[in-house]
Amino acid sequence: MTHVSHILRSLLLAAAALVLGACSTLDRSQPPPLDKQAQWVLLPFANHTETPLAGQRAEAIASAILHGNGIARIKQYPSSLQQEALFDSGDRKQQEEALAWARQQGARYALAGTVDEWRYKVGVDGEPAAGITLQIIDVASGDMLWSATGGKSGWSREALSAVAQQLIRSLLNSGLSAAR
Repeated sequence: MTHVSHILRSLLLAAAALVLGACSTLDRSQPPPLDKQAQWVLLPFANHTETPLAGQRAEAIASAILHGNGIARIKQYPSSLQQEALFDSGDRKQQEEALAWARQQGARYALAGTVDEWRYKVGVDGEPAAGITLQIIDVASGDMLWSATGGKSGWSREALSAVAQQLIRSLLNSGLSAAR
């Protein structure tokens, strides 16, 4: 009886791990050594969702997580220079303008992002789901130093902002792992 219960318990734990593992997907590049003491800027996040202001919500979370990871010198792209649309187009011209602004600020690194999903899924449970892509850019050259993308869904009683925060934290922690 104990052998059977041990096997059942092992199977239940394995099934739970599969279910929890299916809730998020992450892909990321190897981070280079980054200087936490350097000047960083947070560029506008492109909003590729149907949710108004999703990019700005993700920016706020990313800024707090960067600061929590010891990056104290963070400037945010001024809202007066951002497009005034509810749905941000995130086009390359705006990113180039933002990088030019970052160069004027003397920044070394820029964090850029794209929000691809920010919603509660339709259905009985209404599960929260977020999809984000992040990039760390060398401001001087415009070269991408690191990138990561991920998607995460939560349980029906979780807040969308909490699911997004977990996803952004996981992505940024992998990108800042080599920072000193």
